Amino acid sequence: MLSKLLSTPSPQSSVIVGKALAASIRGIFQAVVVFTLALIIRVNVLFNPAGVAGVFMVGVLLAMCFSSSSMFIASMLKTRERMMGIGQVITMPLFFASNAIYHITLMPKWLQTIALANPLSYAVDAIRALLLTGDYSNVPTDITVLLGYTLLLLALASITIKRIIE
Repeated sequence: MLSKLLSTPSPQSSVIVGKALAASIRGIFQAVVVFTLALIIRVNVLFNPAGVAGVFMVGVLLAMCFSSSSMFIASMLKTRERMMGIGQVITMPLFFASNAIYHITLMPKWLQTIALANPLSYAVDAIRALLLTGDYSNVPTDITVLLGYTLLLLALASITIKRIIE
């Protein structure tokens, strides 16, 4: 399907942005499900409109970031089987090398360096601030870093995606 889209006269970057936005729409629906479950089981979170909107924005950026990285990697691997294998190899280390489980200060120095370069750490930090702590001081930095990663990966995927049709 992607090869057919890339052979159309539309710019390749529009195909990449479209696929990334489609992933973000799926991410929004997943966030709605998680919010609904949180309400049902009465999780103690801050449900203010600005915080919820911020979580959706972080979710959109994170989904676009990871879908763009997948398209960038797929452009180099060229087969679905290789991409699925590499995707699994990348996902778990990214999760464990983020601050999703442990605070960065509790990690060894080498892992702290990786966690600070990991976009998932910034998404987790922003979502925690928006829904749990209410301390918004790092949220602009988190969103800026996520936006930077997203734009970088969108650009890389747009440049290299033509390899799929070659």
